[in-house]
Amino acid sequence: MAVNFRCAVQALVLLGCVIILSNVLCPVGANLYNNRYAGDQVFRITPSNKEEVQVLKKLLGNIKVDLWQPNSASLIRHNATVDVHVRRNDTRGLRTRLQKEHIDFKVFISNLQREIEKQTGHRSSRKRRSESQYDYEVYHSLEEIQSWMFEMNRTHPHLVDMFSIGRSYEGRPLYILQLGKRTRSYKKAVWIDCGVHAREWIGPAFCQWFVKEALHSYQYDSVMRRLMNQLNFYIMPVFNVDGYHFSWTTDRFWRKTRSKNAKYHCRGVDANRNWKVKWCEEGASSQPCDDTYCGPFPESEPEVKAVAKFLRKHKKRVKAYISIHAYAQMLLYPYSYKYATIPNFNCVESAAHNAVTALYSAYGVRYRYGPASTTLYVSSGSSMDWAYRNGIPYAFAFELRDTGYFGFLLPEALINPTCTETMRAVKTISSGLLKKCETGMHQLDRERYPYL
Repeated sequence: MAVNFRCAVQALVLLGCVIILSNVLCPVGANLYNNRYAGDQVFRITPSNKEEVQVLKKLLGNIKVDLWQPNSASLIRHNATVDVHVRRNDTRGLRTRLQKEHIDFKVFISNLQREIEKQTGHRSSRKRRSESQYDYEVYHSLEEIQSWMFEMNRTHPHLVDMFSIGRSYEGRPLYILQLGKRTRSYKKAVWIDCGVHAREWIGPAFCQWFVKEALHSYQYDSVMRRLMNQLNFYIMPVFNVDGYHFSWTTDRFWRKTRSKNAKYHCRGVDANRNWKVKWCEEGASSQPCDDTYCGPFPESEPEVKAVAKFLRKHKKRVKAYISIHAYAQMLLYPYSYKYATIPNFNCVESAAHNAVTALYSAYGVRYRYGPASTTLYVSSGSSMDWAYRNGIPYAFAFELRDTGYFGFLLPEALINPTCTETMRAVKTISSGLLKKCETGMHQLDRERYPYL
């Protein structure tokens, strides 16, 4: 009798979970990702000298770890923090070795599974049926985001145009929303992409937020109305559609695309190392199993190839390229691949300064800004450098909140403030395009065409 009663209770719980699933992710007890991260931890390690850097590289090379910051062991430097996701079977051994070597560390996240479930497991409702109900303060699956895009296109025909620029490796459409009042045929344009790296969920959340704010504030915000009247915005909410889907269904910390490699069992390419600008040099890996794998050749990934083709076609009108990433609280501009000053440095530096000042004005959150190579680290084959070298004078990459406490698991409660402050920065950059800057495109032309 007791067994039958227990079975009945289990059946009811299962039924409840099935019913809830139509509106909400199953609660904590449902074991998101099959409980694969239970007991995993995130360490923050700070080597204080070059010897400790070498010891740390060796330690991390002996166990399978997931580097969060920096994203490659080759980029570990002394007096710079290293955030690393360590599997439960390796946590005790790593802690013992770090203590033995007197390398400074602390455990940032003591149980990764619990943090994941905190981020995505406690939701009373998932509003997604129509635009008026859509909840911009939760993370959304790829299917929900694409349905929302169709809804934006349907309900705002005078300001929105939706189209596909191609298909992903797994055959998913690569959708773009074009925002802007349909006036004259030629308008300057701003490109914004989100979700290049699958696990950076705050990116797609921002792209949706930007669209919502642009459309909802068009009537009463004179700045937004001017931007929409005089500019077009090309918004790609999820660049890496296959990887983003995989990060929802299978591996929360997946970074790369999902393409297959003929010689290796490892899948995927870093979509921000696959561009045709100093491809596969410093800061990128030629090893297919690495998170920064550059791919078999430039633009090998259909997602990268499709965006590059679109930007080449529209490069005369696209004046700003903005790519949204996480995490570090930085606003970066070229170059990524070398330590050098860009020709139109004064204009870009001024735009970045004004953007982070506007961002700070919302909640007092401080962003570092500067050339990516010196502010973050050297990396080759990035979309930002490619955009700049292909004639887009203002190319930026945002690294949104936070600085490591939550890392890639930024809570849904922080979506609103993160997107609100970033919105101010992006509006500031966009507004700058409507003014003249005397050291703008002419200097970029001289770099690309030195005989001018």
